[in-house]
Amino acid sequence: MARLAIVTSGGDCPGINAVIRAVAKTAINDYHMEIVGILDGFLGLIENRWRKLTYNDVSGIITQGGTILGTSNKADPFRYPIGKKGEESEFGDVSDTAIANFEKTGASALIAIGGDGTLHIAQKLYEKGVPVIGVPKTIDNDVLCTDVTFGFDSAVATATEAIDKIHTTAQSHHRVMFVEVMGRYVGWLALFAGVAGGGDVILIPEMPFDTDIIAKRVVERSRKGKRFSIVVVAEGARAASGDIVVRRIVRESTDPVRLGGIADHIAYEIEKRTKLETRVTVLGHLQRGGSPTAFDRVLATRFGSCAAQLAAQGEKGIMVALKGQEIVTVPIADAIAGLKRVPKDHDLIKSALCVGTSFGVP
Repeated sequence: MARLAIVTSGGDCPGINAVIRAVAKTAINDYHMEIVGILDGFLGLIENRWRKLTYNDVSGIITQGGTILGTSNKADPFRYPIGKKGEESEFGDVSDTAIANFEKTGASALIAIGGDGTLHIAQKLYEKGVPVIGVPKTIDNDVLCTDVTFGFDSAVATATEAIDKIHTTAQSHHRVMFVEVMGRYVGWLALFAGVAGGGDVILIPEMPFDTDIIAKRVVERSRKGKRFSIVVVAEGARAASGDIVVRRIVRESTDPVRLGGIADHIAYEIEKRTKLETRVTVLGHLQRGGSPTAFDRVLATRFGSCAAQLAAQGEKGIMVALKGQEIVTVPIADAIAGLKRVPKDHDLIKSALCVGTSFGVP
């Protein structure tokens, strides 16, 4: 009996289990195929850890966050820690081992569910002969060639709910509240959650800000009787005169740079300049957790069923994507050619400006 293998790699997010369910049920129901799940991302391929998934294993998981297979963002087969040289890790290419272990599963294709880092690895495996189908997953929504990635809508909903709750304490204490959200080097999450949550200022990487403009904005609100302000900050935002703020470096990771701390920096500057009390809330991994929204459940199901169909038909080296209302396919190579950034003339930016939102720029 033919088999498909599934791997979930990189950061977790709501909707992964919905994809696993859709891939498995489509393959079992429509093509009478077996399913194997690679455990803990590409680490499972490197260490030859996987298990069969039955129909019952994937029943009832559409509502569950996370991934039943586990994941890892420190297991790039092409740059894997193989030892230490003093205090520094040494890296080696163990992709041949990963490919040999994939062949041991007996699978005819690998469904790789992940974001930019996962898809880069998937493309390299494809170039070495592994039949790969990609499924774009990230709360950052930064994958090219698809209108949206699954997981994004759920993260926006979580961040928006948090901003809603920040509003009440901001009003009560007359504070300028800074809410730092994820997104890495793009501002999709901050933009959508900031607009949905009624943010007075939204700061995104694509629009380097001027701290004086932010200070002027919150002072104007205070003088008009609005004795609080909400500032939504993308973790990759930066001042026009400065660089992004890096919290730490994890050299073993597929993406070593860990952003964070920009909201604290801005809040300090705003309080110093305006004498208004500031507070910072960093949402962090809260945005990755919980059940997927209805939108993400539907999108994940459409992505997963399409990926299974493509794999069963012998397609490879492609990624499923959403274009308008249609599920389409694009070469993985095209999807990883860069990051999908927020255009400065995006309709939502225009709408936000119309309702008085500031982006900290002239």
